[in-house]
Amino acid sequence: MAVTIEELYRNYGILADAKPEDLSQHKDAYQVILDGVKGGPKEKRLAAQFIPKFFSSFPELADAAINAQLDLCEDEDVSIRRQAIKELPRFAAGENIVRVADILTQLLQTEDSAEFNQVNTALVSIFKMDAKGKSTLGGLFSQILQGEDIVRERAIKFLSIKLKTMPEDAMTKEVEDYIFTETKKVLEDVTGEEFVLLMRILMVLKGLQTMSGRQQLVELVVEQAFLEQALNPADPDTVDRLLQCTRQALPLFSKNVHSTRFVTYFCDHVLPNLSSLTSPVAELDIQLEVLKLLAEMSPFCGDMEKVETNLTMLFEKLLEFMPLPPEAEGENGENTLSDEPKLQFSYVECLLFSFHQLGKKLPDFLIDKINAERLKDFKIRLQYFARGLQVYIRQLRVALQGKTGDALKTEENKIKVVALKITNNINVLIKDLFHNPPSYKTSFNVVTGNLRPSGEDMGAGSTMKKQLSPPLPRRDARQIYNPPSGKYSATIGNFSNGEGGAGAAH
Repeated sequence: MAVTIEELYRNYGILADAKPEDLSQHKDAYQVILDGVKGGPKEKRLAAQFIPKFFSSFPELADAAINAQLDLCEDEDVSIRRQAIKELPRFAAGENIVRVADILTQLLQTEDSAEFNQVNTALVSIFKMDAKGKSTLGGLFSQILQGEDIVRERAIKFLSIKLKTMPEDAMTKEVEDYIFTETKKVLEDVTGEEFVLLMRILMVLKGLQTMSGRQQLVELVVEQAFLEQALNPADPDTVDRLLQCTRQALPLFSKNVHSTRFVTYFCDHVLPNLSSLTSPVAELDIQLEVLKLLAEMSPFCGDMEKVETNLTMLFEKLLEFMPLPPEAEGENGENTLSDEPKLQFSYVECLLFSFHQLGKKLPDFLIDKINAERLKDFKIRLQYFARGLQVYIRQLRVALQGKTGDALKTEENKIKVVALKITNNINVLIKDLFHNPPSYKTSFNVVTGNLRPSGEDMGAGSTMKKQLSPPLPRRDARQIYNPPSGKYSATIGNFSNGEGGAGAAH
């Protein structure tokens, strides 16, 4: 027969009135409370509160008590579930912590937002109660490694969000070492989204924020990126993996943690296949995306055995995107519009910047390694590109002249401001290369906006169109590439490539 409200209160009274040393003598009264989970909604709510209150006094009934509370956590009535979940941390003691953490982790799959928040709160609570933190983490990682996809996904997200808010004294070296070890196990088989979140988890660990710690993280990313294998440009998953891994590595690079292996891989395997890369995401300009990543990594290269080979590849790519002046002229002696080559400003900015950064390591490259005829051809291309730049820069300055405040915040003017930064950067880099010998002293942050090819009307008589690419669509949950959230920038990580802002044209 089902337990009634009156029986629950009566037996609760027996336990509440008993002296602590005598509680264990009232096992039958506690059993009545456990049986309350088989009653109606009111009885279940009372049981959810009474069971944890006396749990520690009846170790021989521990399994039965946890199972009874778990039944309430899975009840059809959401209010009963919330009450039972709220009380779960009271069961988290000794060897039960792992089990409670495991149960709470499984409960992350709920679709009820209030219940989900209750589970999050309970998990944080037991983590703080857990002297070493490892027991709670053991329950979480157990589900990450063996649980259902939805549980795994939410457990990883929980750790990526909550770990950085944990009290400093809870994140001991032992706890951090455990997180690092378990995360490496998870990284053996992950989706792209999981990889990003797991890297976020590792990046908050104090022990990995040192130079040697960041180097360990770079090694992890290198393993994920498969840099020992040749690139298959036709396979979007392979391209996807490389993009995502490179993005995760970018914030880790510094003057002491080098990007050399990534830069060398891009020069050896990516640039030769640039035009045949298969984009993993619709509407993504995959060539520009790759060139941006290369430009952002290039300032952090260490000593390179293949610096000459890498510079040669960058030089060849620059030639592809910097056309010779058209030979045909119109009746008025000027090149006709149809003859005008399209100038890929964003591509050239990234390539020039990368060439400029690697050129610092072999400053005589253009003089000693490029024959006179090819160097002459290169300078002709540079001159022609610079002429087009000057025309475009003048048009942009006229268009922006006198505009301040809200006027500069319009979509059209935002685009022109970014265009001016990109073209000024290219202008400064070209001037450096025309020094005799070439100079590699200029320093600025490469702009990550997307300048479309020239050749379409932008207004005010311009023959060069600048337009930023539209926001990228959300990727499928199982794909790797995580597109930039901003419309104007695909930058990952906040680090400086040098001093000062965009270079100015003079």
